[in-house]
Amino acid sequence: MMDSVRRGKSSKIDALPDDIKKRLSEMLRDKQYSQAEILQEINKLVLDAGLDEEATISRSGLSRHAQKTEAVGQKLRELRESTIALTSELGDKPQGDTTKLILEMARSQLFKAMQRELLNPDEEADIDVGMIKETMLAAQRLESTAMKAHQREKDIRKAFAEEAAAAAEESAIQAGLTAEGAQQIKNQILGIA
Repeated sequence: MMDSVRRGKSSKIDALPDDIKKRLSEMLRDKQYSQAEILQEINKLVLDAGLDEEATISRSGLSRHAQKTEAVGQKLRELRESTIALTSELGDKPQGDTTKLILEMARSQLFKAMQRELLNPDEEADIDVGMIKETMLAAQRLESTAMKAHQREKDIRKAFAEEAAAAAEESAIQAGLTAEGAQQIKNQILGIA
């Protein structure tokens, strides 16, 4: 882990074009590549992109970047575990967009807190995990209420359709349709094939 954060010159990797940084990230995630292979390919991409020799990265620069990337990856894995722990009280997975948004916001806040801790371990964390937990529980309650309201609306529509189907069936029989023809009309109203 890094003991201090540099505040001066940005790294050569930060200055690379986005497509080269993306390829670097892919290669670092794919454990089949050695750092020597990554260094060779990335420096080739730098030169092929028309950048000068000064833009190529060093072995130590790649190593520092790989360590930083791994530390962030570890924090993301911890974030996932924290999210699972925080959402375990929610029961079934929430279904609504609002709940998904709140969960993403909580995940984002936890990630930011972990990133601050990684970059500045001596600073006091200003994230309130209890507040995030309470927000997520409130979201679960709102989602549950919305689901109940939706189910009630479906039940009311079903009851109305059944009443309408029964009335149509009765009218069809009174009009002289056979019981089979009346049943067919009823089934169409109820959406039964």
